[in-house]
Amino acid sequence: MPLDSLRTSASPRSAGVDAAHTRLLAQLDAELPPIVVNRRNREVVDGAHRLVAARLRGDTDIRARFVDCDDDEAFVLSVQLNTAHGLPLTLADRVAAARGILLRHGHWSDRSIAEITGLAHKTVGAIRRREGGEAVDVAARRGRDGTIRLADVSEGRREAERLLVEQPDVSLREIARRTRISVATVRDVRARLERAEEPVAAPRRGDPPPPARPAAAPAKPPSVDRFALIHMLRKDPALRFSESGRTLLRLLYTCVVESQDWVYSPERIPARYVDVLVAAARECGAAWREFAVELEQRPDLRSSG
Repeated sequence: MPLDSLRTSASPRSAGVDAAHTRLLAQLDAELPPIVVNRRNREVVDGAHRLVAARLRGDTDIRARFVDCDDDEAFVLSVQLNTAHGLPLTLADRVAAARGILLRHGHWSDRSIAEITGLAHKTVGAIRRREGGEAVDVAARRGRDGTIRLADVSEGRREAERLLVEQPDVSLREIARRTRISVATVRDVRARLERAEEPVAAPRRGDPPPPARPAAAPAKPPSVDRFALIHMLRKDPALRFSESGRTLLRLLYTCVVESQDWVYSPERIPARYVDVLVAAARECGAAWREFAVELEQRPDLRSSG
């Protein structure tokens, strides 16, 4: 396209166009690679050095590749392209670019911004903390894959804990989607529940204390108590070394823990088995209810220790 139809945009390079680099490009006999131009306003997104070099050679036009984007998108693309090839951005320019992206897109993750600017994600995190303010410190962030996830996953972990216990047939991926945390984090929460641990890891020295957990409703014990119960019962020799005790532990573990992995959909059960399975499920439930009633009617068992 004609050189005189192009406009230069704000560059991520604080020093502007490097004269020595443009002279080197102008001396090349080969055709210059195409520049990137924003179709909306004819601004050069990537290729300012090639544009100047073409003018030094006396060219009247240059090859160009068009993109359609707004000014913010053009800035991010310019940083990304200038980091990936050509004359590298200086460290100061990459830091400034990261700061600019944080101000425009504070919900993006540190790793996502690091990939664009060529910085380490820890460096981006340090810039985020140093800048502070609402513009760069938000509750949710967009990752490199485009997924929006919570920046502080504590509440997401607690919600995942609730879903794992109250809706054991829901897949880990679905729980991750609902709570906006990763599948790996949901899996870690499940492992912590199996070990009768809190879903959120204990804070390290110097970290702020986690928010207080809301008290459970009096009518319903905290969901983690069932896992703590299994953990406690497994340590009791009276149960571990008796056949009836081991049977009880296996049944409890199956109902509380392994049921979370139950992903078999009722729609997939053959119709010829529905009635018998309904009856069997109800009988199992009735057996547990009778067991609970019997325990409730034996206060001497609860007080004997």
